[in-house]
Amino acid sequence: MNADRLNLEDYLPYRLSVASNRVSRLIAKLYQDRFGLTIWQWRALAILGAQGGITAGEVASRAAMDKMAVSRAVSGLLSRGLVVREASADDGRARLLKLTKTGSDIYDEIAPLAREQEQHLLDGFTAADIDAAVKFLRALEDRAASLAE
Repeated sequence: MNADRLNLEDYLPYRLSVASNRVSRLIAKLYQDRFGLTIWQWRALAILGAQGGITAGEVASRAAMDKMAVSRAVSGLLSRGLVVREASADDGRARLLKLTKTGSDIYDEIAPLAREQEQHLLDGFTAADIDAAVKFLRALEDRAASLAE
């Protein structure tokens, strides 16, 4: 076998992508059929539920999402009345996104279900395993961000 060939089964970026896609699809079952939200819309809604009053650019940055994906997700959320745009008191040019009452109600319904699904996913892993994984992923995110600069 050629040493320069990628063995995808052991290639970390591939493994991360597959794991992310599988976990995202698992959680998506909680909100796609019931609320008609896309994965990108849920990510934006979740970020705004946890940290409202931020710009679309900040949503993109927090989720490491493409700005066009965020724009489409936010447009869908705006058209459904789940979020609103408001002018920032600090910067009149900035448009802050906030959940509406309906958006907040949906977030409040999905968030505990997502946490429950997370617990099912993590069953069988020790607290030390989970802590080590979270630390590793955060360090990997930071490293990738610094290499991208």
